[in-house]
Amino acid sequence: MRPVGSKYLLEEPLGRGATGTVWRARQRETAGAEAAVAGEPGETVAIKVLKEELAHDADVVMRFLRERSVLLRLTHPNIVRTRDLVVEGDLLALVMDLVDGPDLHRYLRDNGPFSPVAAALLTAQIADALAASHADGVVHRDLKPANVLLAGSDGSGEMHPMLTDFGIARLADSPGLTRTHEFVGTPAYVAPESAEGRPQTSAVDIYGAGILLYELVTGRPPFAGSTALEVLHRHLSEEPRRPSTLPEPLWTVIERCLRKRPEERPSAENLARALRTVATGIGVHATPAAAEAALGVAALLAPDPAPATVPGTDGGQGGGDADPTQVLPSGAGSYDPAAATSVLPSTGAPGVPGGQGADPTRAMPPVPPMPTGAPAAGAQAPDGPHPWESQMRAARDRNEQTQVQYLDPNEDPLRRRPQRRPAAPQQQPQQPPYRQPAPAPYAQAPQAPQRRQEPPPQRYEPQRPPAPEPRPRREPRQRSANPMRIPGLGCLKGCLVTLILLFVAAWLIWELTPLQEWIGTTRGFFAQIGHVYNQVERFVNKLSG
Repeated sequence: MRPVGSKYLLEEPLGRGATGTVWRARQRETAGAEAAVAGEPGETVAIKVLKEELAHDADVVMRFLRERSVLLRLTHPNIVRTRDLVVEGDLLALVMDLVDGPDLHRYLRDNGPFSPVAAALLTAQIADALAASHADGVVHRDLKPANVLLAGSDGSGEMHPMLTDFGIARLADSPGLTRTHEFVGTPAYVAPESAEGRPQTSAVDIYGAGILLYELVTGRPPFAGSTALEVLHRHLSEEPRRPSTLPEPLWTVIERCLRKRPEERPSAENLARALRTVATGIGVHATPAAAEAALGVAALLAPDPAPATVPGTDGGQGGGDADPTQVLPSGAGSYDPAAATSVLPSTGAPGVPGGQGADPTRAMPPVPPMPTGAPAAGAQAPDGPHPWESQMRAARDRNEQTQVQYLDPNEDPLRRRPQRRPAAPQQQPQQPPYRQPAPAPYAQAPQAPQRRQEPPPQRYEPQRPPAPEPRPRREPRQRSANPMRIPGLGCLKGCLVTLILLFVAAWLIWELTPLQEWIGTTRGFFAQIGHVYNQVERFVNKLSG
């Protein structure tokens, strides 16, 4: 067990995600006034301990402390309540209510898709939780089945979905986290504006609710792929396809939630009302009036006139809670807020007196100098290709010179080992008879040794193998007079021969050995066979009546 602060004690891990680990914990003592729920000693809670890289990020820690009041007051029957926030050294943790039940992702994997009515009613409760959070200015931004816990899924009562990880979504808005992640969310459930880095509002949660509703009915999200980049591309460019088993009113709701433009998506409150209308009109016991109202559900899906903005994505009108604190320079009395912002000292352009221009970035090889009378900079020269064009043309010419020809297998050097051709005998130069050299004078310098002349290297040329000898012609086999072939005749002949041999052997044994005297009869072989046959015939006649 590991203590968290002075009031909680971790017992066992329940799950592990991208931002931290969820533990089953026990409260050691009553929490103070800073906690939303004081609790009782011995009470079981869930604690999500954030990863160390988040705890070491100063931006996340500051937001963690600043958003304490927002997270603790976010209460709703379909939202997992945040009870307390713990900051202790390098440890950041959220203390939440413990929901005894699986998440929606595991439930789908174990039990299969929901019926259209059950999916609509379940998503309506999630939309209620989103409406409450959007009213407080909190956008979840990571709505998916894994973040929906199911209380009462064991069959003891009504299934009650509860949305979790609101605190993580709130902390994920910090600049420190967005520096290491391109966007906050899961690729299969991310909205198009989040994938493109555009301003985000509460409409991203409506898009996630539409994907979640689609997955509840079909068992899979509408956009999938082998890589995250492929999934994001499909979110941006493709429209979802309607399954054949999906009722038309429910598809109208899904299609409106998955609009590419966020201003065309409904608000969370209107989404919950529309889903309950659809669930009433598509059931088995639906009245004609309810079915007619479900067909006209499009009129209920009005967009949100004032969506909640996500801080830090330039979606607000300025002054968001994620904006950094501005520090005025010294001597603020003479500070002019309308003056131009001075960030770097102005650097003069090249050619301006007193200016020092930076060297241009070299990406392409330098262009050769233009002759006198050439057009000005920026204009294309009529003559003389660019050096890269010459290189590309040379590479293209080399490719065109490559010829593909048929290679005889006999000439392929990889299929056989080359044979060495015997070298021609070299004629030895005739040496003169041996003569003793005359003594050299005493002052003569010794001559340098002559370098031995090496023979030229021998070349190995492949030798063609001799032509194969023609095979002797096989003479046709003489056929029998009866050209008809009976399948299994050979096996039948063998069986007949075997039976004949056994019969002859039995006759010889019976006649030439004292076997019949031992058995106690004096009949011959054929008489004994006839006697046995008569007995079998009488036995059969007796049985047949």
